[in-house]
Amino acid sequence: MSNHTAPAEPRTKYPRQTLPIAALALVITLIVQFIGQHDINVGIGSIIIFPMVWGLILGLLVSLQKFKPLGLDLQKAAAALVGVSVLLLVARLAFNIGPSLPTLGKAGPALLLQETGHLMGTIVLALPLAVLLRMGKATVGATFSLDREPSFAMVSEKYGADSDQYRGVLAMYVFGTLFGAMFITLLTSLVANWRIFDPLAMAMGSGVGSGSMMAASSASIVAAHPSDQEAILGMAAVSNLITTVLGVYVGIYIALPLADRFYRLLTRREPPVAAAEPGTGAEDAAAAGPPAPSQQDDIAVNRAFREQVAQVSSEVRLPLWLSLGVLTVLGIGTASVTAKTLSWQIIGGYGVLLALVLLGLFLARVTRKISSIVWITTIGAFVSSPWFFGARTLNSLVSSVDFLSIATIMLTLAGLSLGKDIPLLRRIGWKIIPVGLVAITASFLLSTLIAEFSLGFWG
Repeated sequence: MSNHTAPAEPRTKYPRQTLPIAALALVITLIVQFIGQHDINVGIGSIIIFPMVWGLILGLLVSLQKFKPLGLDLQKAAAALVGVSVLLLVARLAFNIGPSLPTLGKAGPALLLQETGHLMGTIVLALPLAVLLRMGKATVGATFSLDREPSFAMVSEKYGADSDQYRGVLAMYVFGTLFGAMFITLLTSLVANWRIFDPLAMAMGSGVGSGSMMAASSASIVAAHPSDQEAILGMAAVSNLITTVLGVYVGIYIALPLADRFYRLLTRREPPVAAAEPGTGAEDAAAAGPPAPSQQDDIAVNRAFREQVAQVSSEVRLPLWLSLGVLTVLGIGTASVTAKTLSWQIIGGYGVLLALVLLGLFLARVTRKISSIVWITTIGAFVSSPWFFGARTLNSLVSSVDFLSIATIMLTLAGLSLGKDIPLLRRIGWKIIPVGLVAITASFLLSTLIAEFSLGFWG
């Protein structure tokens, strides 16, 4: 056993590994920004691949390549940076929420009530399916919400960026990005042509929290009801806005805890892992007698896998000043390439975002019971709303920072950290496909059904 203590390693080693991984991430993000967005026609629809998806794919390929292997320490440093980058992403999202708050205030009861369909659809139907397919703790991250980017922030803060729950979010995000818009187009086309739902109810159901899925779904509804185009598009946009605005609060305080408890309820009677180790719940099985040779093989495989998980999932913490400094340089560079110019507006915008993140972290530490994500979202939404005296100036600065450029950085770093997680992601594998299809279907149909009845009461 080494004489070095475990806590000393992150303080001395990982900060030195941060700069190489940051430089690599910067190169990849600049490359994918130049590649840009591409639409791939697959006959029954098109798949839109944004630069952030290219960043995830390219980062993963670099992480997996064997020519010059990316060390485990570098991958862990990338994972640590992901945990901080999601706070910048939340801060940027907050400035999308503030200007839209007056619209949210005008939303009727039908619009607000149907949002419970998006909440319950994934948890009630997709989560049990994921448990049945034995997706493990990744089930919670994959099925608690379809709110896309904010899900990363909520799960990484609660469970960490090296958790199974986080890998579940990532798996669902990749599935939704590649196939979500195409699938929901087929689904809404089919449902719209049944002619059993009010087109406005379906428009409400299309606001699942993803802009691309909402656009694809509402386009299918308009195709079936062209005379209601303006009302459908407006209703879909407001519904998606409500899902986005409320998503952080509902996700942190309702959806994520509910999914976690439901998962524990469904899995508490599953047989324990076949290994007689203290605290695993397998002592009784061991006392019954020696296992058969095939069981001994399973025990060895399970033990080796748990050891691998323990090594991979050991979390790394970087100094906050280092993480934010690196991410600011990455962000300004990427945003400047997107805007095709380096301006004081972009630098000022990042200054505002950094101040918001630091304030949120400070208040979270002081209060201890309120998440930094909640503070960042709430304060950001307020200072960017029409009711704050400096909103125009702040919005002008922050709007120069492209939201997708921050998402590209986050997913590129996530890709660079994924090589170490491949054995764990293989356990999810194909299972994310049926779970993802059920999650999208349940969210849309249940929300549409609730909206249909709500419209009957409130018009």
